[in-house]
Amino acid sequence: MKTALVIGGAGQIGRPAVRALAEDGWAVTAASLSGNRDAAWPDEVRSVRLDRDDDAALAALVGDGVDVVVDMVAFEPRHGRQLAALAGRVGSAVVISSGAVYEDEQGRGFATQEEPDGMPVYPVPIPETCRTVAPADEGYGPRKVRIERDLLALGEKLPTTMIRASAVHGPHCRTPRELYFVKRNLDGRRTRVLAYRGESRFHPASVYNLAELVRLAALRPGSRILNGADPDSPTVAEIGAMIDALMGVETETVLLDGAPPAPTVGDSPWGMPNPVLMDMTAAREELGYEPVTTYVEALPETVEWLTRRMTEEPDWTVGFPKMVRNYTTGLFDYAAEDAWLASRG
Repeated sequence: MKTALVIGGAGQIGRPAVRALAEDGWAVTAASLSGNRDAAWPDEVRSVRLDRDDDAALAALVGDGVDVVVDMVAFEPRHGRQLAALAGRVGSAVVISSGAVYEDEQGRGFATQEEPDGMPVYPVPIPETCRTVAPADEGYGPRKVRIERDLLALGEKLPTTMIRASAVHGPHCRTPRELYFVKRNLDGRRTRVLAYRGESRFHPASVYNLAELVRLAALRPGSRILNGADPDSPTVAEIGAMIDALMGVETETVLLDGAPPAPTVGDSPWGMPNPVLMDMTAAREELGYEPVTTYVEALPETVEWLTRRMTEEPDWTVGFPKMVRNYTTGLFDYAAEDAWLASRG
């Protein structure tokens, strides 16, 4: 039986990835800071605590060797170097990267969107050959690029598949974009404002589709970069309507032709004037990948999970602290929104 070590196994992508590997016949060790188990895992899955930054602890888990290391939490260049140091004892690696590495021909990317004229215009869809930000030790996208290049440079010493995940969604997500609509509905907000006519599209990536990519990459080791996204990409207005239907509410949507009229009015976690859509051709051709779900099919579970979480902890700033950090301008400034709506007469 082949062995797999999943770093970050108790996280949003780690949970379904551990299950997919275990059901595919791998002997899986799921390592995480909490050491938690997922109820859906087979009994054979071994769950252990691991401080990702403890090199000795990780090396001890690898022991004499494992067939594949799956890394869900490679966020710093030192994490790439940590994996590189294990080459020779690890057959191959699968590492989650991010679509945030991409930039357009003018050098604009995710990190430039708050700047004047900073909104990127990506090719539609974005291939893995699209240019990226420069590698660096600071900044989310640059750090991911540094990790990608350091690991891919190892070649056959450690064949590594880098999966550039798009807008991840599903249960246990720490930054669930769907919270924007779920919380508003729970708060009784029946009017919402969407910039760019609600046509923004930020390609979603189900944790289950990403887990399938992990499973296939583990079976077919290689040094490669692959996008990770769903087969469908609804607009933000369509997502809002779907969530309304699932929650049994009716809302009125005010569509604006251009950008948000104020920092906390009309914006959303999907808000952008130009689409961000990922090309999945390479995954199909290299791995025989076929998605296991769509955004529409996966959405009910996400909405149910978010509704339950908000019932257990109504203060979203407590329940989703990373969401607060990512959206510093605020997502639920109802007073500003009401004032703007009133100003329209």
